[in-house]
Amino acid sequence: GMQRMLSQRIAKTYLMIGAEVRSEVAIQQLDQSVARFESNFLALSEYAPNAPISAALEQAGSTWQTYRELALSRPSREQAVHLLQLSDQLLAQSEQVVQLIEQHTGSQNARLVNRSGRQRMLSQRIAKLYLAVSWRLPIDGLQAELQKATEEFETAQQELLSAQQNTLEINQALQKVEAQWRFARAGFRLSADSRYVPTVITTTTETLLWQMNELTSAYEQVMQQDS
Repeated sequence: GMQRMLSQRIAKTYLMIGAEVRSEVAIQQLDQSVARFESNFLALSEYAPNAPISAALEQAGSTWQTYRELALSRPSREQAVHLLQLSDQLLAQSEQVVQLIEQHTGSQNARLVNRSGRQRMLSQRIAKLYLAVSWRLPIDGLQAELQKATEEFETAQQELLSAQQNTLEINQALQKVEAQWRFARAGFRLSADSRYVPTVITTTTETLLWQMNELTSAYEQVMQQDS
């Protein structure tokens, strides 16, 4: 699940460096994200409990080799187009691995963990797409993709808010996410007038990422208590 998020975070940090948006922070984030993806990938490859999961990981690994090399090169608008395609491909492949592992473990409560974990990915995907739009990358349908990602985040947030398994602590954490999300939405509305606020969006989505990270851990604890 974390690999999905990192696939988007790496592209986001690449764009931040290229577009000179908090680039010092982005350089550090990129370095950490690439190292984390690599170590997670090795751990997953060792864990792979069956042939379909091994095969899916092998496919992701092949994309990862190309993606990593490009992500660590000097950012340019031309290369960014190819990088975004690879980030989408790696996301789809990581999603496939998540689904196969979920089927293998067969846990129903894993749905809430997966849902909140996916919000981490969406926080980074939204930031990535927003940066791509504000940097005016020559890719068709970016605005529509951004709209789709924000709607997905919104829908999942509503589902989490109404989950019966929520503890008091989880509900309070979700309210904080809600407040942060409203702030991000205000930033998106400005872009309708071609007023871009990439620093605001990268900062708010970063907070959302860590809030969702904590929520995912909280759901994992609830799941362990129920099992």
